[in-house]
Amino acid sequence: MKFRVRPLRPKRGHILAIATAAFLLSPVIAAADTANTTISTTISAVISVFTTNGTVNANVLPTVSGAQTTASDTVTISTNDTAGYTLKLEDANATTNLTSGGNNITATTGTQASPIALTAGKWGYRVDGVGGFGAGPTSPGSNTAIGSVTYAGVPASGAPNTLKTTATTATNDTTTVWYSVAADTAQAIGTYTDVVTYTALTN
Repeated sequence: MKFRVRPLRPKRGHILAIATAAFLLSPVIAAADTANTTISTTISAVISVFTTNGTVNANVLPTVSGAQTTASDTVTISTNDTAGYTLKLEDANATTNLTSGGNNITATTGTQASPIALTAGKWGYRVDGVGGFGAGPTSPGSNTAIGSVTYAGVPASGAPNTLKTTATTATNDTTTVWYSVAADTAQAIGTYTDVVTYTALTN
């Protein structure tokens, strides 16, 4: 007796299932893909302030009728703040006199809004074009007769005067501050000093 083996033929549904499984197991091939990254940095506002040399010498050789010496200080500001800066001036402490031991040259009673001319035994500052000072130009002078140029007293610490306000970035922006001292022969000899403070603030 002979036996004939017939091959099994998968049904149509089985063929579809096998093909689907093969497709799902095949790797997906993509032509391109992208991803984004944001780079962020914050630049902080900075400001610098310095003066000509840190000392203004306004030495006076007094006369009976009074002599006056005027010298300048240049304040230089740089800032990257697009809103600009504000420059303020005040005394380093509550005492606004130039002092030498127990002797004083007192600050003038003139103010930035209403400056006045100096008299013997007084000192003060001015910035041309600011407040009530007028346009100037102010000039240096050594041991001249007391003149009519007006000055203000440097305010005590805690109550600064504003010298300049800007509205943009600045690179080596300068402000000239003039200081003047007047004295007559009644003023005791000595080296009289006081310290003023400039403060530059970003706006």
